[in-house]
Amino acid sequence: MTERAMTAKDDVVVEQRERCFQGFYRLDRVHLKHRLFAGHMGPTISRELFVRPDAVCVLPYDPHADSVVLVEQFRVGALDKSPEPWLLEIVAGLIDTDEEPAEVARREAREEADLELHDLLPVMTYYPSPGGSDERVYLYVGRCSTVGVGGVFGVEEEGEDIRVHVWPLADALKAVQDGRIDNAASIIALQWLALNKEQVQADWLQL
Repeated sequence: MTERAMTAKDDVVVEQRERCFQGFYRLDRVHLKHRLFAGHMGPTISRELFVRPDAVCVLPYDPHADSVVLVEQFRVGALDKSPEPWLLEIVAGLIDTDEEPAEVARREAREEADLELHDLLPVMTYYPSPGGSDERVYLYVGRCSTVGVGGVFGVEEEGEDIRVHVWPLADALKAVQDGRIDNAASIIALQWLALNKEQVQADWLQL
């Protein structure tokens, strides 16, 4: 099978785009056709697209204590499918201004955990659900101190009620294995840190 080359300008033809809903997020219906692997254009298809700002997620890590900061908050998406809809996650927020992703990471760490990040290490960017959403996630690990960290924080006018936890990295990884931590950004960040901890500590313990 021949690998596809980079997408040409005429490989995707958008025939119509309808705005079905506009609230804090947006839902579009896109009517399009795209070139098939056989080489010719396929039929017109319709796809609903959840349009939302890109997100920034950061895992705060204390290399001296080998501990991470996790936040716990209510998530409506888990309401019908989890035993309880309060999830353990990493710090996260949307890019809804002209801020750079790294600026959002630092701001959200202050708002959600009263935490200052000293260094930021880019991990990756990825699409969490490209079959129906255009959101792209910028993922970081941030160097911090966990001394005195904890409490309940969040922006009240945004309805945030966020409890902050400090966990040994080993315990957080066990929670991933057990399924207690079950959201994508947290799983990716924690597993990435587990794979790269030796290098991260070598770089950060000398700072």
